[in-house]
Amino acid sequence: MRFTDEHQAIRNTAAQFIEKEINPYTEEWEKAGIFPAHEVFKKMGDLGLLGIAKPVEFGGMGLDYSYQIAFSEQLGLINSGGVSMGIGVQTDMATPALAKFGSDELRKEFLVPAIAGDAVFSIAVSEPHAGSDVAAIKTTAKKDGADYIINGSKMWITNSTQADFLCLLANTSEGKPHANKSLILVPTNTPGISFSERLDKLGMRSSDTAQVFFDDVRVPQRNLIGEEGKGFIYQMLQFQEERLFAAAGGIKGMEKCIQQTIEYTRERKIFGQSVLDNQVVHFRMAELQTEIEALRALIYDAVEGYIDGTDVTIKASMAKLKVGRLQREVTDACLQYWGGMGFMWDNPIARAYRDTRLTSIGGGADEVMLSIICKMMGTLPARKK
Repeated sequence: MRFTDEHQAIRNTAAQFIEKEINPYTEEWEKAGIFPAHEVFKKMGDLGLLGIAKPVEFGGMGLDYSYQIAFSEQLGLINSGGVSMGIGVQTDMATPALAKFGSDELRKEFLVPAIAGDAVFSIAVSEPHAGSDVAAIKTTAKKDGADYIINGSKMWITNSTQADFLCLLANTSEGKPHANKSLILVPTNTPGISFSERLDKLGMRSSDTAQVFFDDVRVPQRNLIGEEGKGFIYQMLQFQEERLFAAAGGIKGMEKCIQQTIEYTRERKIFGQSVLDNQVVHFRMAELQTEIEALRALIYDAVEGYIDGTDVTIKASMAKLKVGRLQREVTDACLQYWGGMGFMWDNPIARAYRDTRLTSIGGGADEVMLSIICKMMGTLPARKK
């Protein structure tokens, strides 16, 4: 994948913003259990960072997805995974389907403020009993006149307690589970919506995550994204960008863990020499960096295909699978070489260890990625009836 001066300009803008507007405050946000999404997103919107690959007529830059990936990579510089994830929800999880399939009316009403940073978005798909199995969701949206009446609940919803709008997946008919779902935009100030307390998570501490409840929530049918009954398809396409975001967003964070570990082990002395001077340590750092470079090549190859209109489901799934497993490997190996200091809660490697564990679960668990890959390889056994 060729990178231009414009790619580099986006990288520089993102890196400078992170250094000035995000990293000085991540410790405070981690302790608070939430970051100020409206404030952060507005500043990002002013810089054009929330609509890089979105249509120009709705406030975006209109660039291809390689520019979005260049931005996503830079998010790995953030010292808190929860902030990076919250940004990714806004750019790569809750708005791609709206940008691609929404009517002009919907895009003017919802996409414009998302890109400008005037509104915070959440993606509301998972439910307490249906995380990886998206087809099993139970939330319903039944027609009543010109409206939908929504009932049900959603679980593990990122940005939810600050969100202005939800991109909701709900059952809009009694048909087959892959053809009865629709994506609907739901303002969070609509009567009948309520939220649990923020969930107490292992990692991603600065990200506000909650359960969302819908009790006869009435929204106009014009809030439907695209065609009714195609929500499952739209969400699967939306997952492509989410999974590429997850893969690209993990690169620089892993590299940062390796660099911090090299610096620490170079200074740490055991038995008369630095820890880094032990072959097992410096060889391990080299091995892990090689794995990261291989992952980066896979991501770039998938992005090239995505831009060209190729079905990159298998490569996006492979990248998502690989980044989750590699993050676990990198953070665990690095933490080991920090010794007792690595076991301290505020240690940066310990935070990365906690934060990145989610990658193998959210957005499709490792096992789901493997099932997708096997299906596309033709090796998945037929399901028993």
